[in-house]
Amino acid sequence: MENTSAYLKTRKKTQDLIITSMLIALIFISTAFLNFRLPIAANGGLVHMGTAMLFIASILFGPKKGALAGAIGMGLFDMIGGWLLWTPITIIARGLQGYIVGKIAWFQGRKGNSITLNMTATIVSVPFMIAIYYIGESIIYGNWITPLASIPGDVVQSVLGILIAIPICVALKKVSYFK
Repeated sequence: MENTSAYLKTRKKTQDLIITSMLIALIFISTAFLNFRLPIAANGGLVHMGTAMLFIASILFGPKKGALAGAIGMGLFDMIGGWLLWTPITIIARGLQGYIVGKIAWFQGRKGNSITLNMTATIVSVPFMIAIYYIGESIIYGNWITPLASIPGDVVQSVLGILIAIPICVALKKVSYFK
């Protein structure tokens, strides 16, 4: 009996590690290869589909996996994608954003099954992400004005992410694995 229990715990941990790793990879790939730069000032920002994947991961798999996948997936992109200085900001902003989305979507055991909570979760997470990037960029640039140019890109990226993630989550919630 003890061996069976230990085996099941090990199997669960292994499965969690594999799923989290796959989510990290999906967010990294969506950020690195599905993106475009906005022509707004020098730091106008990068609009990418990593945000949609972050929302999907957090809604379908909860706050822990969403936070880890967002922080590591987008943090890795910053490290190798030419945005190295932004890496610590991204790790904090996207980790917190994934956590917030997952926590709200999984509120009271709902496990991302409520479209209303999922919409609320994604919308509530956006100001936190924007605020963290704004504060981080203010430190980088040494003023509070220059980072304002990044906000429109952050908003566009978030709206696109929501518009893509919510219908995908609705469709995936019909698959038995995600019910």
